[in-house]
Amino acid sequence: MRAWVAVLVDVVCVLVFVGIGRATHDEALSLGGYLGTAWPFLVALGVGWAVTQAWKRAERIWPTGVVVWVVTVALGMVLRAVSGQGTDPAFVVVATLFLGAVLLGWRGLFVGLRQRR
Repeated sequence: MRAWVAVLVDVVCVLVFVGIGRATHDEALSLGGYLGTAWPFLVALGVGWAVTQAWKRAERIWPTGVVVWVVTVALGMVLRAVSGQGTDPAFVVVATLFLGAVLLGWRGLFVGLRQRR
């Protein structure tokens, strides 16, 4: 898989998470609000990619996907906290589960489909 496709899929996963969360909590549908919520996770996703050098084997669940997921959630929460955004325990759990499902899920689907060929 090409790295640009994999990073695009990861970014879309984070943006979908943010969109669902904002819609669930009746947040305003403003671009500024959306980006304000998304930036900590997008920055953290980028750090996860850098730490794992994901561009080499982005589709791997282990270690690439797991490390990208953990860094995205953990650093995303730290960045939210230092920027004055909430990190309620329930939000941390939901973010961890949702981002784990999508960031690892697409990788699992990709690997499974590739093995079937």
